[in-house]
Amino acid sequence: MLRALLLENIHPDAVEILRDAGIQVESRPGALDEDELIETLADFQILGIRSKTQVTRRVVESLPGLLAVGTFSIGTNQIDLEAAAAHGVAVFNAPFSNTRSVVELAVAEIIALTRRLTVRDSALHQGVWDKTADGSHEVRGRTLGIIGYGNIGSQLSVLAENLGMNVVFFDTSEKLALGNARRVETLDELLAVSDAVTIHVDGRAGNAGLFGEDLFARMKPGAIFLNLSRGFVVDVDALRTHILSGHLSGAAVDVFPTEPKKRGDHFDSPLRGLDNVILTPHVGGSTEEAQQNIGQFVAKKLRDYLFTGSTMLSVNLPNLQLEHTGVGRIALLHRNVPGVLAAVNQVFADHGANIEAQMLATRGELGYVVTDISDVTQRGASAKLMEMATTVRLRIRDAFDRPEFPPGPAAG
Repeated sequence: MLRALLLENIHPDAVEILRDAGIQVESRPGALDEDELIETLADFQILGIRSKTQVTRRVVESLPGLLAVGTFSIGTNQIDLEAAAAHGVAVFNAPFSNTRSVVELAVAEIIALTRRLTVRDSALHQGVWDKTADGSHEVRGRTLGIIGYGNIGSQLSVLAENLGMNVVFFDTSEKLALGNARRVETLDELLAVSDAVTIHVDGRAGNAGLFGEDLFARMKPGAIFLNLSRGFVVDVDALRTHILSGHLSGAAVDVFPTEPKKRGDHFDSPLRGLDNVILTPHVGGSTEEAQQNIGQFVAKKLRDYLFTGSTMLSVNLPNLQLEHTGVGRIALLHRNVPGVLAAVNQVFADHGANIEAQMLATRGELGYVVTDISDVTQRGASAKLMEMATTVRLRIRDAFDRPEFPPGPAAG
């Protein structure tokens, strides 16, 4: 029986979906460090994590039986994707499922900061009736600058425009502007006109230190700043300096360069205690609706990969959308070099296998060929395929969708 280990309080719907598929599931509330992960995963084929557990190259190389990793979040920077691909470990994430939750938090914070609600709230809690309009503004008619116009940035653009804001955005890729949003060619152009600047970029290494002292200095005086993307993209010391100087009127930060491992741990930051600064503990996507959607989405992707070989939306393997056909299936992940498909089909021909369907996809250095044949367990082709120098991982399903034969550790 296939076994799955789910860490970091993954939604119960994920457990139910995997168990309904016949997978044995064990859930644990916290993250595991590298040594703990290697020791614990020895008897598991599937791993589910969120943002705290690090799946390093050493972890992948130490676990030849690991078939798939599901990260129940948007980001995948906590996983060595290259190492996982090289060892035939499929990785799935949830690129869309918590988008709305992050966008709604951003909208709420833009309004709260622009109206200085945190300052008014703090004064009343201290017993001071500070009724004043000083520094308080409507968001209508103000300009929102969005850095990163992907799933989150583009949806935020639509909601902000519905509030009456003007929207400009900057992205290094060509993106379709929604509504009346306007693309700008440089960050300088965005910073010069934006009353609020919000970052929604991914976790690639090239984004580290993206927003530092130089960019804060170029922001419009009195503007507000939001980071709900990745902690390492922003220089928080520089942000503190510009809040204290009065150059910026407020900020909201949900992600930090260093974050505690679990709920209840001590948290420290240069941004603590500053007026009109909202600090939240990485909860942009942490609504009950988002966590349920993520749990369902990633669990279904893992299930489909294990039982049909479908890799659609895998972040590190060639993508094929596959359905169960009722015949045997051989899924071969291989090095993407000329002649592999011809060699595979020659093996099938030599063993008298009748190919009923075949699909091939490639991605960088990897290829993925899935072949449907009758009586797959009665053929001798699998041993020959495992012996091929180009084979990374071989997985086999019989016509009754029973557990794979053999377990399929990576070869070579």
